[in-house]
Amino acid sequence: MQRPHIEDELARQFEAELRENILPFWMNHTLDRENKGFFGAVTNKQQPCNQVERSAVLCGRILWTFSTAARIYSDPSYLQVADWAFDYLSTRFWDQQYQGMYWSLDLNGQPITDRKHTYAQVFSIYGLSAYYQARQNPKSLALAQNLFALIEQHTHDPIHGGYIECRARDWANLDDMRLSTKDINSSKSMNTLLHLMEAYSSLAKIWANEQLNQRLESLVQIFLNQVIDPSTGHQRLFFDDSWKSLSDHISYGHDIETSWLLVETAECLGNPELLSQTQAVGIQLAKVVMDQALGSDGSILYEADLKGPLVLTREWWAHAEAVVGFYNAYQLSGDIRFEKASRQVWNYIQNHFVDRQNGDWFKVLKENGTPILTHHKVGPWECPYHHSRMCFEMIQRIKEGCK
Repeated sequence: MQRPHIEDELARQFEAELRENILPFWMNHTLDRENKGFFGAVTNKQQPCNQVERSAVLCGRILWTFSTAARIYSDPSYLQVADWAFDYLSTRFWDQQYQGMYWSLDLNGQPITDRKHTYAQVFSIYGLSAYYQARQNPKSLALAQNLFALIEQHTHDPIHGGYIECRARDWANLDDMRLSTKDINSSKSMNTLLHLMEAYSSLAKIWANEQLNQRLESLVQIFLNQVIDPSTGHQRLFFDDSWKSLSDHISYGHDIETSWLLVETAECLGNPELLSQTQAVGIQLAKVVMDQALGSDGSILYEADLKGPLVLTREWWAHAEAVVGFYNAYQLSGDIRFEKASRQVWNYIQNHFVDRQNGDWFKVLKENGTPILTHHKVGPWECPYHHSRMCFEMIQRIKEGCK
């Protein structure tokens, strides 16, 4: 009989983390008032590092975060940050000559890396779609539609399906298409496809378009038939043009993230058969991560291969995704072990990732749970999107479950 009260308290914890820690940090310590946009990096001591390049991915994720917060809470201070991000993304990152978003800029807004990563285009769509929901700005919808057309024209593979990782500034072919130096040089990757699916789902909520819906369904099918390996219960990470897998590495963070985003996409499409398939796959992905990657302390292993762990540090984003992914599996299956796993990870986050002195979260921890302070709190990849989204998702899911 006390269950609703327990759930209400859990929802309050997530809302407090979001509105009293995460969002205030990003509002107060990341905007570059002198040069516009956002600092390339910020240390754990709140010191800006403007020698670090500014990424379109970070700007798009900040735009998504504060647009979503503004829509949910009707707080003008959140909308001001969203406006700031939209202005910088749509003017400085936008390539006036060839169209599309540059990968990175210097502090003066000049391109450092001008190639057209599909990943940067899709996170721009993700942010622009959320901004349109919050602001009803027709320019944001038009820009998101333009980016959709560019992706379809220049990166869609009409022969084998899926999308090519990267093009040159003028959308010509590239030999090296890696997203980062950590990645394999591949034509296609799970990571880009996952966030393409996520961005297209967001765009579909504000734009009824037959081609968009068709591409979105094809992306779900790619995950079901090409990306997820039924023999291991994990995702294949890198591919050549014809979907030959190029690596046996495992990304537990991406497995648990996909487990709920795949279901969300099927819900967006309104296809009952596809929804049933993705729900079963989502539960299975979450179970494998729970069985193989969840530690007794509530932490999540980061990367492995079939022989065992490869990376022993603990990464902030994977833990944020695990809270949502396990809770989603609990909602779908009713299996209380998933709810327990979600709470375990949330407790670990509060005890180890949350920086109660300087705000926000530490981004990388040692295996023993102590923060690696040399790793920037804000950077080209270190963003507010994963952990703010965790809070948005959990608040909504818990409140809906208490009705």
